[in-house]
Formats: sequence, structure tokens, C-alpha cells
Amino acid sequence: MQRNLNIAFTARAVTRIWREHAQNHELCVTLIWAQRFAVRKITVTFAGINKLNMSFSSGSLAVFNRAITDYHASDNVDTPVSNPFPFKSIDYYLYLKSWIDTVQWHLEDIIRDPDIDPVKALAIKRRIDRSNQERTDLVELIDSYFLDLYKDVKASPDADINTESPAWAVDRLSILALKIYHMSVEASRTDVSREQQASCRKKLDILLVQRDDLSQAIDQLLDDIAKGKKYMKVYRQMKMYNDPSLNPVLYGRNGK
Repeated sequence: MQRNLNIAFTARAVTRIWREHAQNHELCVTLIWAQRFAVRKITVTFAGINKLNMSFSSGSLAVFNRAITDYHASDNVDTPVSNPFPFKSIDYYLYLKSWIDTVQWHLEDIIRDPDIDPVKALAIKRRIDRSNQERTDLVELIDSYFLDLYKDVKASPDADINTESPAWAVDRLSILALKIYHMSVEASRTDVSREQQASCRKKLDILLVQRDDLSQAIDQLLDDIAKGKKYMKVYRQMKMYNDPSLNPVLYGRNGK
């Protein structure tokens, strides 16, 4: 069943719409294309998310935006994640990735409070360390998805390798979605000078271009891998500071 929805877009309206329609996945998808604020009004036809012909980057952005709006419904770093996607599906992992990034974004804000209690700051720093490890593990899990997806592709003799794996590029796209969300909030503030508003809008425009460029690069990379023009390797990250056997401060203490 189809239905049409007319929406007038302004820079300020996008954040409001994200928040009010956080549970509407199809509208979240549409907002991806409507984030160029030169667009004043569009008509959305909802025909079901599975019927939309979307690239991987566009689908990822839709999931990221949903996770971001879901988090900001409570805007609390201790809110438990409630993942709406099927367990172990790629959307499930993308949603979880964005949720981890969003929580960590706000933890980084909290820890920069100059009046923060040192004990609390240390606890948050430890939490950020754990979050970074979870983020790394999840990116590698997403790369495993791509490895399995393209396992039967035979690379051409002249195929070359990319400077980063697909999942690490998607990781950057997740962070960009967060930057765009928060910069749109800052660009819509009414308690700051016009100069600051203009500065934020200029930065937002750059972030939107960066998002489009990165999205195109990700989709091109995946297309090249699927056609055998490129091949991928996954180098498992070696976080030495989290390993008690590799961090000299930790193994030095244990050896005492």
C-alpha cells in the first residue's frame, strides 16, 4: 500500500523530523536524500523499504540515522540498545555500530567537562577504551560479512587492493552521519550569533559533500570487488595497549 507525504525542509526542520519519526525507517531513508537543504519541499512515496533500489551506502546511512535518532529519544549514555533489526543481519551490525559510535560521541563530550570529578573522568576513560575495542571488533565482523559475500569472486590478474577495507570505510561513514546530525543541531541554534550559525552551516555543507563523496567511493569499491577489479584483505587490528601481555605497563606490573 502506497501513501504520499509532502514535507517542507529547512535546516532546522530536519532535526525535528528525525526525532519525531525515529521509528519510521522509510522516512529515515528519504531524509538521506533530503539533507541537502537547498531542497525546499519533496513528495515521498512509501512503497516498502525492500522495494527501494538502494546502494549499500544509502542503506547504511538509513540504518545509521535510525540508530542516531533512537539514541537521542532519551539522549542518555546509559540507555540500553534496542536493536530493531534481525539478529546477526548486516543491518543489525550496522545499527549496533552506529549506537556504539553515538554513545561514545557523548562520552567524549562528558569527559571534556572542566569541572568533572577526576574519579568519574577515569571511569569514563575506561569506558571509552572498552567502547573503542568493541567498535574495532564490530568493524572486523562487518568485514567478515564482505569476505563471505565476495568469497566466490575470482579477482582478475590485474586487480589491486584498496587502501582500506570496506568496513573501515563504512566506519568513517558512520562517524560522518553523527557529525552531520550534531552539526545540523548546532546550525539550528537560536541562542548563538548569526556568525556562528553561518559558520556551522558552512561546515555542514562540507560534511554533506564529504558524505556524498565517501558514499560514492564505498559503492564503487564494492562494485569493483564484486567484478574482480579489486580484492580485499582484512588485517586484524592489534590493539597492544588493551592486551596485558603486550602493554609494558600491564605486564611489568604483573611481573612484580
